[in-house]
Amino acid sequence: MSENVKRRAAGAVMGAFIGDALALGPHWYYDLEKFREDYGEWVDDYTAPKKGRYHEGLDAGDLSQSGYILKMLLESIAENMGYDENDFCNRMDNNLLAQIDGTPVSGPGNYTSQSIRDAYRNRIVNKLQWGEFEGHADTTEAIERTLGITAYYAGDLKGASENVYANTILTQSDELVASMTVAFNAVLWMLINGYPLDEKISGRLMKEVKNKTLPFHAVTGDDLAPPKKGVSEASRLGRFASPDALLTPSFIARAAEDPGISIEPAWKVSLVYGMPCAIYHILPSVYYLAARFKDDFESAVLHAVNSGGQNMARAMLTGALVGAQVGIDGIPGRFIDGLTEKDSLLKLTERLFG
Repeated sequence: MSENVKRRAAGAVMGAFIGDALALGPHWYYDLEKFREDYGEWVDDYTAPKKGRYHEGLDAGDLSQSGYILKMLLESIAENMGYDENDFCNRMDNNLLAQIDGTPVSGPGNYTSQSIRDAYRNRIVNKLQWGEFEGHADTTEAIERTLGITAYYAGDLKGASENVYANTILTQSDELVASMTVAFNAVLWMLINGYPLDEKISGRLMKEVKNKTLPFHAVTGDDLAPPKKGVSEASRLGRFASPDALLTPSFIARAAEDPGISIEPAWKVSLVYGMPCAIYHILPSVYYLAARFKDDFESAVLHAVNSGGQNMARAMLTGALVGAQVGIDGIPGRFIDGLTEKDSLLKLTERLFG
C-alpha cells in the first residue's frame, strides 16, 4: 500500500469518526425549526445533546454507539492483522451486548440502533449463535462499521467486498441492503485508491463486476449497451440480482456537477432525497455531498450535519468519502483536536495505516 493510499485510508476512517461526533448533539431533528432554535442557524463544531434528546448525557466530541462499534472493529482488525469474524463477534458479545439491555436508550453512546437491538434479542434473549438469525433493519448501520474493513483492505477489492458482505449479514440480512452496503464500500475503495468520484466511477465499478471482483449480476455490455443475442448470462451471474447500487454514484456525481441542477444551500439535499434513516434515503445524499465538496471536507461534513433527520449517518458516511478524497492531511486540524478520543483514535489509525 503506497503512502498516499495509507493517508487516504486514514482520512476515510478519521472522517467517519468526525462526522459521527459532529452530529451527536443535533442528531435526529426532523423539525428543522426546532433544530435551529436549539443550535442556531449553522452548527460548525462539536456540540452536546440537549436535555431529553438522543444521546443525552454525552459531551461535545464524544462518539455515538456507531463510532464505538467502528472503533471496536478496527481494534479487532489491528490486533488480528485482518478481519477475523470470530474475534469481532466475541467483542460484540463482551464489549457491547454485555453493556446494553435491548432497549433503545442504553449502552455506549446512550442509544442503540435497531440492528444491534435485534442482535441483542437473538444472542442474549433467544440464545442463538451469530449467523443463525436474521436482521431486517433497512439502514446504513452495517456501512458505518464495514467502512473500516474497506480502508484496511485498500489493496484488495475482492477481499474487501467479501469481508464487508460477511460482516454485514451478521446483523442485516436483507439482500438489497447488503448490496447497497457492498456498493458503498466499493465506491470508498475506489476513492481511497485515488479514483475520482465522478460520472465515470460506475463504469470503473462495472469493469470489476465483469472481472468477478464484485459480486453483482451484470447482463448488459460495456457502457450499459444491450446484451448480444445468443450470449449466455451464466458467466455474469453474481450474488446480488442487480448492479444498480453501483450505478447510482455516477448519476449523483453527474447531478452534483451539472450547473442546471441546483440544491441551495447544499444541506437541503436531505429534503430532496429524504431525511429518514433508510439506506435508500441516506446514500444518495451522501454521494451528492461527497461529489460536490470532494476537496472541501469541512463544507461536506457540515452540510451533512446541518441537514436534519438522520444526519449522523449522513455525516459519518460523507466524512468517510470526503476523508478518502482529501486524505487525513486534508482534514482541518480542529475537527481532529475536538474529538474526545483523539489520542486513541490517532494511535489506532497509525497502527492500521502507519
